[in-house]
Amino acid sequence: MDTVLVTGGTGLVGRALTAFLIERGFKVIVLTRRKLASDHPQLQYARWDLDRKVLDTTALRQADHIIHLAGANVAQGRWTSARKQEILNSRVQSSQLLYDHLRLHPNKVRQVISASATGYYGPYTGSIFTENDPAADDFLGTTCQAWENSVRQMEDLGKKVIILRTGLVMSLKGGALKEFYKPVRLGFATVMGNGEQWVSWIHLQDLVRLYFNAVVNDGLNGVYNAVAPHPATNHELITSLARAAKGNGFVTMHVPAFALKLALGEMSVEVLKSVKASAGKILQTGFQFSYPTVAEAMEQILREKQ
Repeated sequence: MDTVLVTGGTGLVGRALTAFLIERGFKVIVLTRRKLASDHPQLQYARWDLDRKVLDTTALRQADHIIHLAGANVAQGRWTSARKQEILNSRVQSSQLLYDHLRLHPNKVRQVISASATGYYGPYTGSIFTENDPAADDFLGTTCQAWENSVRQMEDLGKKVIILRTGLVMSLKGGALKEFYKPVRLGFATVMGNGEQWVSWIHLQDLVRLYFNAVVNDGLNGVYNAVAPHPATNHELITSLARAAKGNGFVTMHVPAFALKLALGEMSVEVLKSVKASAGKILQTGFQFSYPTVAEAMEQILREKQ
C-alpha cells in the first residue's frame, strides 16, 4: 500500500481527494497546523508549521508521493498588500519547506504533484491557452509562476514533478460556485459584468480523478491544465446553474463591472478576466472527463444536493 502525503488536505479538494485515495487502498497522511486525530486506519494527521519551518519527518519518511495543495484562499478578502503577500508566501514558502526537508532527510518520495491555477494565464485574446504559453504579468500570473518554480526545484532532488493548473472548481461544498448559488436559491442568476468572459472550470470529481491519475499513471510528467474540455462564458455558467436548480423559474441579473470593482477592488480583475485554457494535453494521455460540459456538471451537482 503506497502512502500519499497531502498538504492542504482539510480544504475542499483535499477532503474529497483524501476520501478517494482511501477508498482505493492508499494510506493518506495529511499535514496540518492543528492537532487532529483520525479513527480511520488508513488516515493519519501530522504537524507542520510554516512560520517555525518544521515538518514531521516521520510522516515524510513514510511517503511515496506528495500532493501539494496548500495555499491561502485567493478569493477570501480584498487584495491588500498584506493579503497578496500572504497568498504568495503560503504557496512558495510551503513548497520551500517541503524541498528543504526532502533535501535534508532520508525519504522514498518518488513524485510531487502540485496544484497551480489557470490564473497563470490571461487575459484571453482569441487563442486558447496551452501549457507552453507564458505567465501573465498580473498578480495571479506572477504568483502562479513563483509557485510553480518553487515546486520544480524538487526535480533537482530526483523527484518527478507534476503540476496541475486548475480552473474554477465546481462544487456546492465550497469555492466560488457555492457563492454563485446563494442568489440562485432566491431565483436570481447573477452574471458578472457583461457575462461574456470565458471561464475555465472543472468538476470536483474530475479534478480528484485527475490527481489520482497523476499518482498511478507513470506516463504523466510536467504541467497539465486541469480544466474541462469545454470552457464556458460566465453567463453560460451562471444560467446553467440556475436552470439546473430552478428550471425556467429564475431571473437573470447582471452585476455591473464598476460595482464589482467597488466591492472587490483589484480582485475584480480576475472575476472579469477571460481565461480559456486547453484540456488537449491531458486528453492526449487518455484521461476521460465524467463532466465535460458545464450543463452536465451542473445537473450532477444539483442532483447530488437533492
